[in-house]
Amino acid sequence: MTLMHHPILPQDHATMAKIRAGAAPGKGVLERDTFDAVIEHTLPPDSVTYEAGVAGGVGGWWCKPLHQTPGAAILYLHGGAYIVGTARAYRHFVGQIALRVQRVAFIPDYALAPERPFPAALEDAEAAYAGLHDLGFGDVVLVGDSAGGGLALVLTSLKVAAKGRNPALSPKRVAVMSPWTDLALTGMTMETLAEADPFLTKAALASGANQYLGRHDPRDPKASPFYGNLEGLPPIRVDVGEDEILLDDARRYAERVALVDGEIQIHTWEGMPHVFPTNVGVLHAADAALNDIASFLRGSDLRRTREAGASQHNRIQLSISGAQS
Repeated sequence: MTLMHHPILPQDHATMAKIRAGAAPGKGVLERDTFDAVIEHTLPPDSVTYEAGVAGGVGGWWCKPLHQTPGAAILYLHGGAYIVGTARAYRHFVGQIALRVQRVAFIPDYALAPERPFPAALEDAEAAYAGLHDLGFGDVVLVGDSAGGGLALVLTSLKVAAKGRNPALSPKRVAVMSPWTDLALTGMTMETLAEADPFLTKAALASGANQYLGRHDPRDPKASPFYGNLEGLPPIRVDVGEDEILLDDARRYAERVALVDGEIQIHTWEGMPHVFPTNVGVLHAADAALNDIASFLRGSDLRRTREAGASQHNRIQLSISGAQS
């Protein structure tokens, strides 16, 4: 495992203070129209077009950069605690990623609870992934944030488990931002960072998990990738803010992957909140993270990151004793 710590840039201190002040009245509130309005204000990139479409029978939005790699695509699974969020609202943010990676991206409008609870979201994600291959995209990478990050990691484990039947269907790389990996909410930072997190609360996540799962076991690996079989996964990059209650969800997942010798990078960003890269053009850290994520997805960062990890952190191997309790 490569662990990278990114100090907060001086330019971002004042901006983060404004973000915190603006977020305070709505902390812990997950309301569909409000959530979409916030996400949709992400700076739209140049040279990307958008259109509604379908992949694998699942509706969503395509993000098409002017320059594309033939046969290559991104499947982006959006956040929202499985109860809020739409592909349309995410299109500008995903367009920023598609532009940098030079791949077409598809954002499925996967099922949301409580109308369509577990496992409907996973079924839609699987169908959209298969649909991309059916459309001729033989090289697919997975990207997601928050609940969508957890969903991307679940889908990755399922595809790896099935790759004996068709190795070509396994994702090549996976990048997740602030992933929700443990719907049982057992990470210590749920409590220790409760005040520091400007957006999320444990109660809000518990409500989302309850609406999504009902009476289903939150430790089911198809709901919480933290509890799954993590052997044989493709290269994974995790980006997480150090001021969010899901910090342990990211760290503990990465530690479990490292135990089975998986190739995983975890990037922690000082002073940053949940899914901070959506603030592209506002936070310098957001632009830096998106550029690095794009390099990872293109496969062009591997040597640079390994060398940096070795020199700065001696390829830190973290213990996860007690992580599965």
